[in-house]
Amino acid sequence: MPLQNRVTPFGEIVAIAQRGLFTGNRGILHDPATKTLLTKRWSSKAWLVCTCDYKGRRRDVMAGRSWTELFFLDEAVAFAAGHRPCFFCRREAAEQYRACWVTAKGGAKPTAPGIDKVLHGERLDRGRKRIHPLPGKLSSLPNGAVVVAAGAAFTLHAGRAFRWTNAGYAPSQSLQDADGLLTPPSTLAVLGAGYRPVLHPLILSG
Repeated sequence: MPLQNRVTPFGEIVAIAQRGLFTGNRGILHDPATKTLLTKRWSSKAWLVCTCDYKGRRRDVMAGRSWTELFFLDEAVAFAAGHRPCFFCRREAAEQYRACWVTAKGGAKPTAPGIDKVLHGERLDRGRKRIHPLPGKLSSLPNGAVVVAAGAAFTLHAGRAFRWTNAGYAPSQSLQDADGLLTPPSTLAVLGAGYRPVLHPLILSG
């Protein structure tokens, strides 16, 4: 039976067999004796997107009182849930994300905790996933943005929409409108400033 460690675009942590491109964490959320989640869904404002193969190291998932390994279908899903690239195992991606942050928002180069503070305010609304108003037409949103329509999450790429499902992305479709934005506005601005998220191969081939 799958562990409860897959993250949806809505930020929920679920038990499904979906395989993803990235791991990451929000701190320690599990009991290592049972490999089950505790009641809290984050213990740190640093919600990270990490590589699954850092220097060949392998972790026994949920085995100790270290960070709880979470998994994401791709970087667009991780961003939609409110995560950002890790400055330790994905330094190049994290620096690119930060540079695009400065390009989009101006000001001095932010620290990682500074980014986390802003993102945390954009992730949640009274403990639940915050859904933001669309800033414009869907056609104006950058590749990798994730929107919600009729209760489902869609990753946008090259004018097409890919619905997230428990089994992975559904085949592409045309989406004319949406009910809101799942990607936090600051990350959306980063995408608009040129950050290229790592997307699932089905999207790139579809």
